[in-house]
Amino acid sequence: MKLKAIKCGNYELNFDKTIIMGVLNVTPDSFSDGGLFVDVDKAVEHAKQMFNDGADIIDIGGESTRPFSDAISEEEELRKVKPVIQGLVNEINIPISIDTYKPKVAEECLKLGVHLVNDITGLGNEEMIKVVAKHKVPVVIMHMKGMPKNMQENPTYDDVIREIKEFLSKRTSEARKAGINDIIVDPGIGFGKNTKHNLQILKRLNEFKDLGCPILVAPSRKSFIGNIIGLAVTERLEGTLAAISIAVMNGANIVRVHDVKECKRAVQIADAIRCA
Repeated sequence: MKLKAIKCGNYELNFDKTIIMGVLNVTPDSFSDGGLFVDVDKAVEHAKQMFNDGADIIDIGGESTRPFSDAISEEEELRKVKPVIQGLVNEINIPISIDTYKPKVAEECLKLGVHLVNDITGLGNEEMIKVVAKHKVPVVIMHMKGMPKNMQENPTYDDVIREIKEFLSKRTSEARKAGINDIIVDPGIGFGKNTKHNLQILKRLNEFKDLGCPILVAPSRKSFIGNIIGLAVTERLEGTLAAISIAVMNGANIVRVHDVKECKRAVQIADAIRCA
């Protein structure tokens, strides 16, 4: 089934090729790049570099959602992300996404010109549904078992793919009933899943196509890669490239990555093979 393009303000996401979403964490404690881009100028500069390296979307996050992390207030999150958005919105000509599950944060960022909401709780808050519907923007609905503080304590499933699909199907249906039509689904690699679960998601990714939505995956630098190859987070590029290449071959439409330049090159090859 050919996916329809998704409008992001004046931009359009076309799924004839895999879309690269560049990660911009403006947090002091993210698992991979915490503290590197808390300075506004550095964050803006990094986003521009990702744009130059071939990113199709920049995803800005102001709260770490690594395992066992604590939530922060809406005010603190907005204090981190607003100046970065203001510094970028007229500087790069690709969509900007806000990675948040807080309705007030999403609302304020959308008013500043953000084009897309990336919600790790999969629209678990009724107010977030209202915000996304009101602004008529696309949304990423992600699956997570629990919350970052407790999601990795002992995640268990009878059938991980079936249970994730059921969750995503329910949430996408609720979103559509609320008038939200542009939906991207994310099975949530690393969010309430162990290594085996994450590998099953990548292996069986094409089963999510039944949902009729573009599929986003975000394996970049995550712990399941480290568990397999025994390397620290700063040494997981090759593992990330393997994971996203498999994801593309198995149906991913968007890959969320830290290393844009390298991942862009790998995705171009995977796309060429997939479409040959």
